[in-house]
Amino acid sequence: MNKNAEAWQIFRTWLFVGLKTSIQKLRRFFGENSKYVIGAILLVVCLSAWLISSYILGCYRTKDLKHANIVRKDLKLAIDIGHTKESHGATSSRGVGEYYFNQDIAKLLQLGLLQRGFTSTFILNENGSNISLSMRTDLAKKQRARLLLSIHHDSVQPKYLQSWDYQEEERLYCDLFQGYSIFYSEKNNAPRKSLQFATLLGKELRRNEFVPTLHHAEPIEGENRELVDKEEGIYRVDDFVVLKTAEMPAVLLECGVILNRDEEILLSNPVYRRVLVSSIINAIEIAVDKGIIE
Repeated sequence: MNKNAEAWQIFRTWLFVGLKTSIQKLRRFFGENSKYVIGAILLVVCLSAWLISSYILGCYRTKDLKHANIVRKDLKLAIDIGHTKESHGATSSRGVGEYYFNQDIAKLLQLGLLQRGFTSTFILNENGSNISLSMRTDLAKKQRARLLLSIHHDSVQPKYLQSWDYQEEERLYCDLFQGYSIFYSEKNNAPRKSLQFATLLGKELRRNEFVPTLHHAEPIEGENRELVDKEEGIYRVDDFVVLKTAEMPAVLLECGVILNRDEEILLSNPVYRRVLVSSIINAIEIAVDKGIIE
């Protein structure tokens, strides 16, 4: 709501406080016998002022809503499906390629954003073909995307993997770690806004009871990432191509650890996925309202 609309709200509050005081003073001046006449007159004034202010406030709200819809309609958001069909990334504890988890979340996210009015949202590499990471950011730039969000699902280092039998096949798993991770790059063209959006995303995920995993900060080979926000699960990584080559604010979200047997079940659950996607969309809406994405 803009400042003019807020001012009218304050005016309405002041109006009724003032009328209440006026009624008390008029009663004392004219006496109790005239209270009904005074009350009727003031009631008419009160209702008239309320209707007028409501109309003006409604005009402001309608104007704000139309402006918000225009902003959402024109705002281009790029969703990157991590990996490809041929190179699917990590393999879950039950043998499912990471790409297919990423694809499901990306499509749900796009649908949810379209329903919330972000009708210019698009998916990079929707068909899962083999395109390079730098080509993805080039496509986002050509489409004039204002945000790039790369969707992934997490793994662990080989030293933590164990084996189990699932559907008569030996599979690898690790139940030691679970939770989401958020990554951004200081080499990105918009590092401050990338971090700001990452923070909003972390807050929304935590508000919906998702928890971050901190195993990427462990000082071992393959990890040792800089953990910049422990509470929100945010890491700085300057070697992720899809982040550092993006011209717009860019964040990579690891939705959860698919090598964790319990978390894989959650990440396959439609309700769990909807809550996860809703958290992402809420973060985007807040970022738009705050001018982080514009």
